[in-house]
Amino acid sequence: MNNLRHLLIKAATLYVLAFSAGNALAQEQSGSVEQNAITAIDILLEPDATMLQHAEAANSRLLKVFPKGFALDATHRPHITLLQRYVRTADLDKVYAAADKVLTKQKLASWKLQASKYYYIPTGELGLAGIVVKPTNNLLKLQKQLVAAVAPFTVKTATAAAFVTTPEDPEINQPTIDYIASYVPKQVGKTFNPHVTIGLATADYLQGMLAEPFDAFTFSPAGAAVYQLGNNGAARKQLKTFELK
Repeated sequence: MNNLRHLLIKAATLYVLAFSAGNALAQEQSGSVEQNAITAIDILLEPDATMLQHAEAANSRLLKVFPKGFALDATHRPHITLLQRYVRTADLDKVYAAADKVLTKQKLASWKLQASKYYYIPTGELGLAGIVVKPTNNLLKLQKQLVAAVAPFTVKTATAAAFVTTPEDPEINQPTIDYIASYVPKQVGKTFNPHVTIGLATADYLQGMLAEPFDAFTFSPAGAAVYQLGNNGAARKQLKTFELK
């Protein structure tokens, strides 16, 4: 009887331990799925050749003084952000459909936008630089409509799992995560700052660059798309494109 009692106690203990381990694994997997179920997106306008030439020239200049920066390429697309948000991955098709209804109502290819100056966002001793685009009534109206259209599919915040990472760029910094979380309302309406990101450099160098005369120029949108974001708000992975009128 004693031997039987010991065997039953041992079996019960093993069961409890196995159940606890399985439950912990299930929770871990559930958490992973939950985070992967959110995507950080950028609804954006892609500029024409005129803006691309200016952005690429500025990017080359910055890489010469700060080679550790990034080149504008297929995974760092020059663009004008209209809206950045965290959305449920399962709702991406609904997001595309909602954005398409807004974007295709506009004759975006006929818009004339003006690049007015350089600017940068300080990140410690470095700065993320861009070419500022003057906000127009059309841009502000378009952004407002997109905010409303996408709102039903958004979530407040996420982790690095919502972003694109690569072996060369494996980290998503906290300022990037926080920036997307607060994009609405901090970067919309009167505080909307349309721009084309051109690269990284030291803050000291960028301050000198901003002090130089800037030759304003006019350009037009050439496309519209949804991208998944990477570190520093880079448009890293194309998810959907829209045909412009």
